[in-house]
Amino acid sequence: MEASKTVWRKATHSTSTGGECVELAALPEGVGIRDSKNPDGPKLLLGRDEFATLVHVLKH
Repeated sequence: MEASKTVWRKATHSTSTGGECVELAALPEGVGIRDSKNPDGPKLLLGRDEFATLVHVLKH
């Protein structure tokens, strides 16, 4: 995951008052996930199918 070329997006419902937010990045390998409060910290890379499963589980 090349950090300098990666475009991260935060949810539109996120506010500038802090809280628990994640950022996502569309990558050739899948979907990158990171903590918006710690952008230089660890990142998670999921395949597209794995990410779809995660979103489904979180919604239900």
